Amino acid sequence: MARSLIVTVLIALMTAGCGGSLGGSSDAIRLIVFGEPEELRAYRDLIAAFSEEEPDIHVQLIEASDRGDLLARLSTSFAGGNPPDLFLLNYRFYGQFAARGVLEPLEDRVDASDVFTQEDFYPQALEAFRWEGTLTCLPQNISSLVVYYNRELFAEARIPEPEDDWAWAEMVTRAIELTKDDDRDGTPEQYGLGLEPSIIRLAPFVWSNGGEVVDDDENPTRLTLGSPEALQAMAEFFRLGRELNVVPSELEREAEDEESRFQNGRLAMLLSSRRSTPTFRTITDFDWDIAPLPRLREPAGILHADAYCMTRASNRKDDAWQFLEFALGPDGQRITARSGRTVPSLRSVAESEDFLDPSKPPSRSRLFLDTIPFIRRVPSISTWPEIEDTTESIIEFGLYDDVPAPEIAQRLFNATRPLFERAEQ
Repeated sequence: MARSLIVTVLIALMTAGCGGSLGGSSDAIRLIVFGEPEELRAYRDLIAAFSEEEPDIHVQLIEASDRGDLLARLSTSFAGGNPPDLFLLNYRFYGQFAARGVLEPLEDRVDASDVFTQEDFYPQALEAFRWEGTLTCLPQNISSLVVYYNRELFAEARIPEPEDDWAWAEMVTRAIELTKDDDRDGTPEQYGLGLEPSIIRLAPFVWSNGGEVVDDDENPTRLTLGSPEALQAMAEFFRLGRELNVVPSELEREAEDEESRFQNGRLAMLLSSRRSTPTFRTITDFDWDIAPLPRLREPAGILHADAYCMTRASNRKDDAWQFLEFALGPDGQRITARSGRTVPSLRSVAESEDFLDPSKPPSRSRLFLDTIPFIRRVPSISTWPEIEDTTESIIEFGLYDDVPAPEIAQRLFNATRPLFERAEQ
């Protein structure tokens, strides 16, 4: 199901004439974020800790309902001339704002900081937020895609848990064995695997198989999913739904999302990032853990990273920077790490017990760090959100309908080529 983020943003832009205001006090630094309740609680704790240290600087947290709402409100506020001072956004979506010149570059401030240096951060996350060679936003976290799995379902089926290095075929075999249709009505009561039909779920397996997603990582002009390596990865990905029936159908995904299905004990494995951890820590009915992505040929992962961006129109840049130094310094990153949501972008905190706490699931949290060397990223061009939105329904069609991978690749190419041509990079 397409998320239609771009439609939401366009509607917001059309209504920008109504004021484009986010509201709030002119005496406060306005920060807009979105997240699950546990994640938002961490931001509130972060702001409270900053207020104790800097009582004369007030930070107002503005909570968007989801990413679509965040993008819409940002676009509306920029169009209305009243953007927030700061916002937190994934690297895949910040390019549309960087291309418009509405963001304040942060490289000089980082280089002058006494709290951290660029070398203190994981470079994979830092490089994702360079626009035209300049560090524009500063990453709060770095995560890769992993496989969450229900340990009790594995034990009940007497299936060994995934190892730290496992192959695609091993995951598929386990998914088949863990899919249960006891009443044989064609609709399993328990599925072996959950994944969303999106380009960010498909990409790491294309890379793992030796293929490429775009023709040039820095200045892409087209998708390159028609290569033999990419087509083979796509065929394996689509086989999960159309042939093996180990993933929930389109209608079942509409009725219940994969996270809820996993929480309810009816999904044995789920591909997701660290974002799912706080929600799954509320599970009391069974034990769970994580495994790395299986490899088709070589290990591969896809970057999931959010960064704080400062708006050029902010009239409180120095105060906003003080908050960023606290939020992204050791004290602030320890607070958000303890929430379970983030893999800290600051190396020292990522290697600390605040993140690797063995008393809290997942017990294999170090896998998030061990897989960083294999992480790659998709482009941050201005039209990438539209490309994701456009490709989702086509990839969904490939997962559930009997259409050959080469035809799906051609449809993806045709649908996205105009979006690449329109991109500002």
